[in-house]
Amino acid sequence: MQSVNIAVFASGSGSNFENLARYFSDNEHGRVVLLVCNKPDAPVLERARNLGIDFAVVTKAELQDPERVMPLLRRHEIGFVVLAGFLPLIPDYMIEAFPQRMVNIHPSLLPKYGGKGMWGHHVHEAVKAAGEQETGLTVHWVTPQCDGGAVIAQRRVALSPEDTADDIARKEHELEMAHFPKIIEEILSQL
Repeated sequence: MQSVNIAVFASGSGSNFENLARYFSDNEHGRVVLLVCNKPDAPVLERARNLGIDFAVVTKAELQDPERVMPLLRRHEIGFVVLAGFLPLIPDYMIEAFPQRMVNIHPSLLPKYGGKGMWGHHVHEAVKAAGEQETGLTVHWVTPQCDGGAVIAQRRVALSPEDTADDIARKEHELEMAHFPKIIEEILSQL
């Protein structure tokens, strides 16, 4: 089996990016070789610098241009794409270029609390407002429909009525740190 070059697309602090990069730094299934970020001031870029991983800033408008993005991915011989807190919708040309090779992580148990506008604290506040007894993470295939791809894996955590939206965010994030790299590894092992 050949190791797969992984590109991580992220927009924010980059804790999932760093977790994945460290997990796959010496892994037979894959290696994170590229970070793509849409915000030039996102903290995730500093994490990439510190880890010595190539990165590119691709604006939301540039993302729509296959002549901007595809040569970048080809240059790094990318075989798998992970969306880890990447907010812009992925254009169709990329989805077509990576069939069953592009996944997204979502901070709820889809199909609950998914879709346009449902990211980060918005999700956790909605979970709190609904009085949910559990939440979790979902890893799913990327399709043209926002958060609409088939679910690959979910991990759950119990909530208490006293949990604030911040508590819910913390509990869900702990799941991401513990499980997201292992879920990606399992997918890669089946390619």
